[in-house]
Amino acid sequence: MQPKVKSFFDEATSTATHVVSDPKSGHAAIIDSVKDFDPKSGRTSTTSADQVIAYVKAEGLTVDWILETHVHADHLTAAPYLKQELGGKVGIGSQIQTVQGVFKTVFNAEEKFAVDGRQFDKLFADEEVFLIGGLEAKVLHTPGHTPACATYLIGDAAFVGDTLFMPDFGTARCDFPGGDARALFRSIKKILALPPETRLFLCHDYAPGGREYLWETTVAAERAENIHVHDGVSEDDFVEMRAARDKQLDMPQLILPSVQVNMRAGELPPADDNGVHYLKLPVDAL
Repeated sequence: MQPKVKSFFDEATSTATHVVSDPKSGHAAIIDSVKDFDPKSGRTSTTSADQVIAYVKAEGLTVDWILETHVHADHLTAAPYLKQELGGKVGIGSQIQTVQGVFKTVFNAEEKFAVDGRQFDKLFADEEVFLIGGLEAKVLHTPGHTPACATYLIGDAAFVGDTLFMPDFGTARCDFPGGDARALFRSIKKILALPPETRLFLCHDYAPGGREYLWETTVAAERAENIHVHDGVSEDDFVEMRAARDKQLDMPQLILPSVQVNMRAGELPPADDNGVHYLKLPVDAL
């Protein structure tokens, strides 16, 4: 099965959103959407999501699923807006419960904030299978970057979130709460055990060296050329490299607003008694 994939790239957050559709039935899933957010003003907008909506409507697609590969730390999800405009169920890996538990504490979230994933329509178990029209999709639990990371294997295409980048940029960081470099290495090996011609669609690209933005590669290319995890790199070597590299990285600009929203499936925290929604800035907590 070869799904049709249309990708939209948001340069402000270096995020690729993918619309995956069944050419025969016209049913589709949207993976890793973006809601625009200006951290200087606190304003949100839907410019990026509206481009996706325009494509879906122009193609006459029926959206079955709005999927998250994980709780993103670098952009806000547009899942609630897309669901309102296009329908579909919002899904994420079942380990979202672990992430919610950690960040409820970090942000001292309201007592009523549930940490059982109920904010999402569907929590996927490892190796669970679901349908997008006539396409069979399989969920692979691929933790390491976060405990809840999932890869969606749809036909000959795998949507890997932040687990892998293009071969010249390497792999995801593991220094967020719940991150684990050994778990990431094993997750990557699970992905790279797929057939070599499997198409890999990434959530981000940072265009090293000023090349053009890219978000599609293959298992074969990653195994041969990934600068962090090509064939022959041992687990211990990877963990040592990842730990050293992560110490040098700054926190993503939008991590604090993003996680507070994304752990709620894209909804803002409850408004205060003045009707305004507020995002917290924990001091010296991360």
